[in-house]
Amino acid sequence: MMTLFRRIALVEGVTTLLLFLVAMPLKYGLGWDGLIRHFGMAHGVAFIAYVIAMAAAFAPVRVRPLGWLRGLAAALFPFGTFLNDRWVARQVTA
Repeated sequence: MMTLFRRIALVEGVTTLLLFLVAMPLKYGLGWDGLIRHFGMAHGVAFIAYVIAMAAAFAPVRVRPLGWLRGLAAALFPFGTFLNDRWVARQVTA
């Protein structure tokens, strides 16, 4: 389950970056908001999948409460899921 969570985290991170680095600059810089709806929806679905997968992956491993908070916080910041991946990988071996 942890491998699936890491893959979903990657997708969530990529959709965050697409939203912040492509769709939003196009909307606010050029007035073209065609991608906001699509990237925003993809990011929303990926975020919900991330939270569900995190719960399913962390529960059997017995991650501490600060680990849960860290996992959730990683999804709220650009590049957070990428930076958190190394820690998640260590949880599998612990």
